[in-house]
Amino acid sequence: MKNQKTTAGARKEVRDGYNKNMKPLDFKSRISEHEGDIMTIASKDVVTIPPTMSIMGAVKTMLGKGFRRIPIADAGTNRLKGIVTSQDIVDFLGGGQRHLIVKNKFKGNLLAAVNGSISEIMEENVISLNEKDSLKDVLKTLIKENIGGLPITDSDNRVKAIVSERDFVFLLSGVITGKTVSEYMSKNIVTAPPDMTVGAAAKSMINNGFRRLPLVRDNVLVGIITASDILRFLGSGDIFERLVTGNATDAFKVPVRTLINRDVIFTGSDIDLGEAAGTMLSKKVGSLPVLEYGELKGIITERDFVRAIAE
Repeated sequence: MKNQKTTAGARKEVRDGYNKNMKPLDFKSRISEHEGDIMTIASKDVVTIPPTMSIMGAVKTMLGKGFRRIPIADAGTNRLKGIVTSQDIVDFLGGGQRHLIVKNKFKGNLLAAVNGSISEIMEENVISLNEKDSLKDVLKTLIKENIGGLPITDSDNRVKAIVSERDFVFLLSGVITGKTVSEYMSKNIVTAPPDMTVGAAAKSMINNGFRRLPLVRDNVLVGIITASDILRFLGSGDIFERLVTGNATDAFKVPVRTLINRDVIFTGSDIDLGEAAGTMLSKKVGSLPVLEYGELKGIITERDFVRAIAE
């Protein structure tokens, strides 16, 4: 029986190759343009769901697996049909374009809406890559299309793997990059007060194209809520206990602070990107607020690490 490398093992080999000389990383010379190298970092244990699965079923699958996106594939052939992300579901729930389905088709009845099929809200024009593409192809696509991940298919459009920004964060974890957090963090941050309603916070995230929203009171960061936290609110069933009239808007009038479920993990502006990447992975977070003397100065996300490598 042949020994096959695990996805994690292949990623580690690529990463260790980056850092073997323990000197600042030359990104451009390290990103492979070789055909098929996309599969060295892609996750091959990809999970797909059929278009007929309910929206609630999709939410529970994503929460159970810890996914922020999941490909939709034909149950018989596993051919790619669409994709849904945590942001798509927040859009559906929180007043974005997809929310019109709740209002128009289901007359505001959230319970009926979440039992509709995931095909109602999935993105059908899926951006994907082929298993023979290179790491450089992935980087270019993630940046150009402004997406956090994409499915990898074979020549018959069957889903074979999935690759995300987090896979590139893994490559930088523990690597000396010679670049600091301050060079790539976002400084213009949209924040929200902890007493803002979940509905208003969801609208802010959708309108600004964010997956996360820092909560600030009296200039002090008290927490961060993400699109996945809103999914968890839905998937737990708590949202239905709060429904009074059956109208979707009633379910989202609770303070967004009730969704905070972990302590804030942060970093400093002078920290090397490799160290920050290691913190994000070990703490299982998709972003790090940047604090100086307790004051929020910026935020660095997985997207910023991809941008750093791509430059």
